[in-house]
Amino acid sequence: MSEADTTTDKIITDAMANPSPAKSLGDPGITPLSPTHIQNDTDQVQSGPSFVVVVAIDFGTTSSGYAYAFTKEPECIHTMRRWEGGDPGVSNQKTPTTILLTPDRKFHSFGYAARDFYHDLDPSESKHWLYLEKFKMKLHTTANLSIDTDIHAANGKRVKALDIFAYALAFFKEQALKELSDQTGSDFDNNDVRWVITVPAIWKMPAKQFMREAAYKSGLVPRENPEQLIIALEPEAASIYCRKLRLHQMVDLGTQTTQNGFSPNDNVGSGMSQVVSPGHAKELVRRNRQSRTFLVENVIGELWSELEEGDRYVVMDCGGGTVDLTVHQIRLPEGHLKELYKASGGPYGSIGVDYEFEKLLCKIFGQDFIDQFKVKRPAAWVDLMIAFESRKRAAAPDRTNPLNINLPFSFIDYYKKFRGHSVEHALRKSNVDFVKWSSQGMLRMSPDAMNTLFKPTIDHIIQHLTELFDKPEVSDIKFLFLVGGFAESSLLQQAVQNMLQGRSRIIIPHDVGLTILKGAVLFGLDPSVIKVRRSPLTYGVGVLNRFVEGKHPPEKLLVKDGTRWCTDVFDTFISADQSVALGEMVKRSYTPAKPSQQVIVIHVYCSEKESVAFISQPGVRKCGTLRLDVSGTESTAARREIQTLMQFGDTEIRAMAVDVSTGRTVKASIDFLSH
Repeated sequence: MSEADTTTDKIITDAMANPSPAKSLGDPGITPLSPTHIQNDTDQVQSGPSFVVVVAIDFGTTSSGYAYAFTKEPECIHTMRRWEGGDPGVSNQKTPTTILLTPDRKFHSFGYAARDFYHDLDPSESKHWLYLEKFKMKLHTTANLSIDTDIHAANGKRVKALDIFAYALAFFKEQALKELSDQTGSDFDNNDVRWVITVPAIWKMPAKQFMREAAYKSGLVPRENPEQLIIALEPEAASIYCRKLRLHQMVDLGTQTTQNGFSPNDNVGSGMSQVVSPGHAKELVRRNRQSRTFLVENVIGELWSELEEGDRYVVMDCGGGTVDLTVHQIRLPEGHLKELYKASGGPYGSIGVDYEFEKLLCKIFGQDFIDQFKVKRPAAWVDLMIAFESRKRAAAPDRTNPLNINLPFSFIDYYKKFRGHSVEHALRKSNVDFVKWSSQGMLRMSPDAMNTLFKPTIDHIIQHLTELFDKPEVSDIKFLFLVGGFAESSLLQQAVQNMLQGRSRIIIPHDVGLTILKGAVLFGLDPSVIKVRRSPLTYGVGVLNRFVEGKHPPEKLLVKDGTRWCTDVFDTFISADQSVALGEMVKRSYTPAKPSQQVIVIHVYCSEKESVAFISQPGVRKCGTLRLDVSGTESTAARREIQTLMQFGDTEIRAMAVDVSTGRTVKASIDFLSH
C-alpha cells in the first residue's frame, strides 16, 4: 500500500490544515475543516448482499448483448441465446443496437426485430415510426448531458435519450430473466441478479451516471439498492478476461512460431500459439462461435503465466463508437491489476468508416439529395448502410477484386425524381474514379476506395497509440490485446503491427466481439480484482482560505469581520492521473451556516490539469454538486460537523457522510448531470 499512501500526502494542502470559519464560494455557510485521506482495507469493499447470478449487458454503439454466470459456477459463462434475424457475414452472437418506437412513442422492438419490422413498413407509414440506431455516442459527444438530453430518430423527430436507454435496458432485463427462468425451471427473481453494464473507460462521470439513471428508470434495479448495479469499464473488463486466455483461445499476430498441427476446423487448437496473417486471423475468430457456454478455467492462462510481477500490457478496445486504451500492470501472486496511466482514446470507432462512406455518397449524389433521402426514405437509407456494413467487413489489405454495394431500388428511383437524371449519370459526372456503376444496380468500389474510407479513422487510432507509447509510464509493454468488434478488421490489425514494429506482442482473443461481455461477467463476480486505478480528472471544491500576502493574488482578497480571506481557492480532492486504491477515501468536514439549515449543497469542480490553485482558472469547470441532507440530524452541539467521505478508486465516484456529534449517517449524494 506504500504507493497509495505516499500519494495521499500530496492531497493535504497546507492552507487547509487549520480549520477556517469560511464558506465555499456560492455555497452558503460551508466550513472546510482539516482534510484527510484514509485508506480502507480494500478487501472489505462491496461485500454487499449475495447474488445468485451475475448478468452483464454490453450496451454497444453498433451491437449489444448479454452474458451471465451463476455465482455457484463462476467458471461457466453463458452468452445469450441466438438472436432471430442476422446478416450474412456478420456474427449474430450480439444484436444490433437499434430500437423501434410506434408512432405514439411506445416501445415496439429492439435489435434485428426492430430493423426488419421497420424495413418491411410501407414508406408512407414508416415515416411516422421512430427508429433509432448508433445513439450511444450521444452520451460521449454531448457537452452538458442532462436527464432531458434529446436524440433524433431516423425520421428527424426528437425523443428523450433517457427513455430510449431505459427501453433498451428493460428489453435486456426481460430477455435475460426469461432465459434464466427457462434454465432454472421457475420464475427467476430480479433481486437475485447482480447487473453489470459496460461503458467506455473514457466516458466522463455524467455519462456513467446517465446509464445508472436509465437503469433505475427501466426497473433493472431499484434506486434504493444501487449496489445491485455495477458500471464496468469496457477495456478493464477485456483485461480481466484476457488474464484467463488459454493459447487455443487467441491469435498471436506476427510471432515466428510455426502453425503446429493446427487445422481450421479443429475447435480446440493444438495448444500451440497460432501465428497467422490478419486475413487468416479473421477466419479463426469466426469459427468457435457455435457454443454459447464458455468455460473459463480457474487457472491463469498460459499467456499470463509468462507475465512476471510488474509486467505491463495495454488493452485496446476498438468498438463501434469509441476506441479506448488502458495500461495495466500485473501484481502477483493473486494476479490483481493496477492501472498505470489514465484511460485514453476517443471517438474513433468503426462508425467513422460509415461517416466516410456517407461523405463519399454526398460527393457523388450531392449533400442536398442525401439529406432529403434520409428523411423521406429512412428505411431504404438503413438498408443501404446494412449493405455497406457487410462489404466493409470484407475489406482487407491484400484484396484485389472490387466490392459491390447494392443500391436500394428506392434510392435509384428517388434520385431520378429528385435530379431528373440517372444514378449512372451522377457517377460519370462526379469525377470519383474509384467508384463505378454496375448494370446490376450496384456501386462497384475498388479495394483502394474502400481502404480510403478506413484511413481517417485508423490514422486517428494509430496517432493516439503512438502518443500513448511515447509516454514514460507506457514503456516496456509486453502485450497489446486488441479487442472489440472493430479489432476484427485486418486493415486495423495491419496498421497496428506496422506501428509497433515488434515492440509488443499483439494478441487477439477468439470471438473478439464477446471479450468485453465475458470480462464484465468476471468483473461482476469479483469487482475487487482491479486494486488501483488512475483518476481521469482533478476534482475539488471552492473554499476560502486565510489570505497570505505575496502568495495569494490581491484580487482574491475578501475582508469579513476583520479577517482577511482568499476566495475561489481550489481544494483538491484528487489529481488527474493520480493513483487511487480501491476503497481509498477522501475525507472532508463541513459545517452548516445556520443551525436550522436542512441541506448543504457544495459545487464540485474538475479540470484536466494536474495541479489547480483556483476555481476561476481556465480549464476548470463546475461538473457536479455534492448534496448533504442534514435534516433530522439537529443536535445540541454548538458547532455541527458533517464529515464527508468520497471514494474515487472505483468505476464511479461515491459519497457518504456522518454527523460527528450524533454519529448519525447523513444522506449524501454526488450529482454530475446538468439540471
